[in-house]
Order: sequence, then structure tokens, then C-alpha cells
Amino acid sequence: MPATHARNIALTRELSRFVDDLVAGGTYNNASEVVRDALRELQRRTHADGLTEIRARTGAGLDQLDRGEGRSGEPAAVLGGIVEEAARRRGRRHS
Repeated sequence: MPATHARNIALTRELSRFVDDLVAGGTYNNASEVVRDALRELQRRTHADGLTEIRARTGAGLDQLDRGEGRSGEPAAVLGGIVEEAARRRGRRHS
């Protein structure tokens, strides 16, 4: 696959040796393949971490509902209130 965006990177001696060993062992054809595969794994892991956070927040919200801490009313008004409250909280944190 031709490079669409060439980059130069600096590696520690240990990481450089690791890349060389993977290529020499036949696992990858060249250093670019190693780096692309590593970045794909990091991307997958980052995405999975985001899903874990979403699941945790959803679980916390469901727990609040189970305790009767939910909000009632028209969905648009409830959501609007939540958004306004979040904006106020952000404003206080940055002040």
C-alpha cells in the first residue's frame, strides 16, 4: 500500500530493535506495517475505552433512575434542562 501521508518518527533504541525483530522474523514486511498495525491497535483500544466509559455512565444513570432520582416531564424540556445545567457546570469550572 503506498503511503498517503509520510511521517518521520523517532523511536527509542529498544522500540527500534523491537520493530527490526518483527520485520526480521517475517511477522511484518517493513517498519511501516509495524507502525500502522500498532496505531490500529491503539485506535481500537481507545475506542473500547470510550465505550467502557459510556457503559459506566449509562449504568450510573440507570442506577439513579432505580433510586427514583430521574426527571419527569416533556422529553425536550427535560433534555434542555440537562444541557443548560451541564453548560452552567462547565462555566463554573472554567471560571
